[in-house]
Amino acid sequence: MSTTSSALRPILVAGQWRDAVHQTTFHATDPNQNRPLEATFPVSEWADCDEALDAAAGAARELRRLPRSSIAAFLNGYADRIDAAKETLVEAAFAETGLARSPRLADVELPRTSNQLRAAAVACLRGDWAHATIDTQAGIRSVYESLGPVCVFGPNNFPFAFNSLSGGDFAAAIAAGNPVIGKANSSHPETTRRFAELALEAADEAGLPPATVQLIYRTRHADGERLVSDPRLGATGYTGSRSAGLTLKAAADRAGKPIYLELSSVNPVVITPAALEQRGEEIADEFVTSVLMGTGQFCTNPGMVMLLAGEPTERFITTVKQRFESAGTGTLLSPAVSNSLSKSVKLLCEYGAELLTGGGEPAVDRCSYANTLLRVEGDTFLKRAADLQTEAFGNASLMLVCEDLSQLIAAIGCLEGNLTGCVYSSTDGSDEEAYRRIAFELAPKVGRLLNEKMPTGVAVSPAMNHGGPFPATGHPGFTAVGIPASLIRFAKLTSYDNVRAERLPQSLQDENLNGTWRFIDGQWTQSAV
Repeated sequence: MSTTSSALRPILVAGQWRDAVHQTTFHATDPNQNRPLEATFPVSEWADCDEALDAAAGAARELRRLPRSSIAAFLNGYADRIDAAKETLVEAAFAETGLARSPRLADVELPRTSNQLRAAAVACLRGDWAHATIDTQAGIRSVYESLGPVCVFGPNNFPFAFNSLSGGDFAAAIAAGNPVIGKANSSHPETTRRFAELALEAADEAGLPPATVQLIYRTRHADGERLVSDPRLGATGYTGSRSAGLTLKAAADRAGKPIYLELSSVNPVVITPAALEQRGEEIADEFVTSVLMGTGQFCTNPGMVMLLAGEPTERFITTVKQRFESAGTGTLLSPAVSNSLSKSVKLLCEYGAELLTGGGEPAVDRCSYANTLLRVEGDTFLKRAADLQTEAFGNASLMLVCEDLSQLIAAIGCLEGNLTGCVYSSTDGSDEEAYRRIAFELAPKVGRLLNEKMPTGVAVSPAMNHGGPFPATGHPGFTAVGIPASLIRFAKLTSYDNVRAERLPQSLQDENLNGTWRFIDGQWTQSAV
C-alpha cells in the first residue's frame, strides 16, 4: 500500500510509491459542497515522467516475453480486487464527483468496469484480436503485436469505466501487451490512486513487471505535450475536452506518435412529425430522462434535437420545457464544468439561439446549473452552423426547428462528426421515405446510428463503436469501447517473412492458429477450430 514521507499523496513509478518531484500541488473538489477536499496531490515535474517512461520501456520488453495467460491472469485478478473493494471505491468516487453511490457508481459503473477487464482478459487469452494471417505460398505470416508503453488520460465523468487505470483504454492497452502510464483526471485523483494500489497488487500476483502500471496525477501542460511525443511511448489514449485533446494531438503528430482521442459530440436526435403524432409524450419522457441523466455529463448526451416545424413539434417542445422546469437540478462534476456550461449557453444565445428555460449563472453552494433548453430556427442554424454546435456539456440541449425536410437535410449536411445520431420515426412505416433520406445523410456523420432510442447508453459489446468522425474522435476508424476491436489501437502490425517455424512468436505458431484465415495457393481458407 502507499506510503510517503510528506502529507502529499505519492505517485507510483517503477513499482514503488514515492514522493513526486514537484513544485506545486492541487486538491480535488467536493462538488456537493463546492469546496476543496482534504487530500493534496502533486503536479509532477518532467523528472517523474522521464523515470516512468524509462520504467515502462523496460516493462514493455518484459511483457513481450510473457505468455498471454499471465496478462489475462492480471486482468482477471484486478477485476476481482475491484469488486472486493467496491465500497471504498464508491465512497472515494462519490466524494470527488458527486455521482450517485447507487445505482450509478455501485450498481452500474463499477460492475461495467470489472466486466470489461474480464472481457479484455478473454480477448488477450484467445488472441484472435491480433488477426494472425498466413500466406503459405509466399512464406509470410503477419499479426498485430504490442506497440510499447501507452499513456492514458482519463475523463472527469466516468471515474471507474473510463478511468486511466481501470477503464476501457487501460484494459485494451494491457490486453494488447503494453504497460500503462495513467495520468489521473484532476477531478478524481484519490479514486485513481486506489485503483493503482489494486492494480499493483494484481500485477505482482500475476508475475507482471512492477512498472506494468504507473500513476502520475498531473503535469504542466508543456510536460503533457512532451510526454505524448516521447520516443519511448508507443501511443496515447485520451478522453476529455476538445481544446486540450487537440493540443496533445498536435504534439503527438509532430513526433509521429499515435494518439486516440475522444473529444466532443452534440449527438443529434432527429424526430419526424409522424413519430411525434404517434407517441410524442413517450419520446419526451425518453429525451428528458436521457438529457438529464447524470446531469447530462455523458459524451453521448443528446445535445441537439432536429425537428420539423408544425403543431406536433410545438407541443413536444412545450412538454420538454415543462419537464425541465419541474425536474430537480443535479450536481455537476466540478466548478470547471459548471462554468464551462454557463459559458457555452451564453455563446449559443449570442449565436442566435433562444433561451426557453434555465440559463443564468452556476450555483455557489454546490456545483450545479439550471436545466437549460434552447431553440433555434433552421435558417439561423444554416447561417452559423459551426457556432451553434458548440458543445454544452451538462444538463442542456438545443431544439433545432427546420421549415421542411429539405432544410432538415441541409442542416444534417452541416453537422460535424458525432459519436451518435438517432432517428425517431413512425412505427407504421408511414414516413419510411423520409427516414431513408434522413438516415442516408446522417450515417456518414456519426459512429453509431440509432433508431427509436436515445444515445446515452454505451453497451460493452464486441459490436459497439464508441467513436466517429472528427471532432467526435481523432480517427473515425477506431472505437474506444468494444472488445476486441478497441485493442487494435495499441498494437502494430508485424510481418514475418521466411522466418523458421520455431522462431515465430507464439501467436503465429501453427498449434495456436485454430480458426485463423490462411492464404493458401491464392485462396482464403479458415483452419479448423
